[in-house]
Amino acid sequence: MTSSWMLVSGFFFAAAGVFVKLGTQWYDAAELAFYRSLFSFFAVAVVVIARGGGGQLWPGPSIGMHVIRGTMGALGLLGYFHAMAKLPLATAQTLNYTSPLFLAIATTLVMGERFSKLLIAAVLLGFGGIAILLQPSFASGQEAPALIGLFSGAFASWAYLAVRSLGRAGEPDWRIVLWFGIVATVLCAAFQLATSTFHPVRWDNAWPIIGVGVTGTLAQFAMTRAYSAGNTLVSGALSYSTIVYATVFTVVIWDESLSPLAWAGMVIIVASGLLALRAERKEDQKEAGFES
Repeated sequence: MTSSWMLVSGFFFAAAGVFVKLGTQWYDAAELAFYRSLFSFFAVAVVVIARGGGGQLWPGPSIGMHVIRGTMGALGLLGYFHAMAKLPLATAQTLNYTSPLFLAIATTLVMGERFSKLLIAAVLLGFGGIAILLQPSFASGQEAPALIGLFSGAFASWAYLAVRSLGRAGEPDWRIVLWFGIVATVLCAAFQLATSTFHPVRWDNAWPIIGVGVTGTLAQFAMTRAYSAGNTLVSGALSYSTIVYATVFTVVIWDESLSPLAWAGMVIIVASGLLALRAERKEDQKEAGFES
């Protein structure tokens, strides 16, 4: 049940989103993405070097796949932030969470994996719950940012596919997180400098950076564990939990109320996660020879 780590990842990704929302009064969204990636890189590097593993930082033959993972992940993140800036938040989130759908297609075509109908149904059900909960809408003239938002989901799916490949190649979770931090830091910094400038960091506004760094790093570790060692599509279905956690945070922190339709969407997302876990359990039993 390694895929269950995605439930942990979803919680920390949602918490990171809270710090991003609170920190946008001082920083650009891409700026916060830069600090999150930089924090992940330094945190992992310091721990590894302190334990005497500095010679293991270089991934060797897997460097190309690490660069692909970092590039796709950073592009997905930047596309998502751009969509959030130009579209209603619910629409941007819905478009970004098409990633499990793209992941199902890519995993089947590229890696040759086959999934049960029950698992595919869980992914589709979860996306339907996302659409019901967030109720996305479009306005005239928003076609370009909507397309970018859709591509952010596609880029994210390729990043997760790269994580899966790295896990199969025997790359440890910490090195996958480390190299994502390196590549994403460079790309996010380049994007920020090309579109704006870095804002001053002071004692009174440093806490969102620390918060998004800690929660984002923990989310990356849990997500990496889920995709590298768990069932790819189950992990994708469980990633919808991020929206449920984020909705709960919104209700608790900002005292926003939910419509009955939104509550129904949350129930559907939870049901899809339970269905995905059931499908994974059945597949594990088949592999163990308990089912014909």
